[in-house]
Amino acid sequence: MQSFLSYLWVFLAGGGVCVIAQLLLDLTRLTPARVLVLYVTAGVALGALGLYEPLREVLGCGITVPLLGFGGNVAVGVREAVATEGLLGALTGGLRAAAGGTAAAIVFGYLAALIFSGKPKRL
Repeated sequence: MQSFLSYLWVFLAGGGVCVIAQLLLDLTRLTPARVLVLYVTAGVALGALGLYEPLREVLGCGITVPLLGFGGNVAVGVREAVATEGLLGALTGGLRAAAGGTAAAIVFGYLAALIFSGKPKRL
């Protein structure tokens, strides 16, 4: 029963993050690109304020929806790099922390482009 409640909580947290994004798209004039930037920035802000990790512990992987998780990873990487390397770490830490996810997105995006043929949208 405990496992089911954990899965339910994670599902509700991740779904809630996605519902907020969909409401922003439907009820405002924000474009998908702006919502993307908003979520990544929110993840960075939560990570910089030290709130991302406690939220992740409470909400599980539901809060690591790709955009918030990416921003949170960047903030954690910057904080760790600044602690070990000084001010230069502010420039390199985020890139190092997000390199794996970025590389995976590029590789899988390329593979998807090879497998599927895109068609222009008809206006």
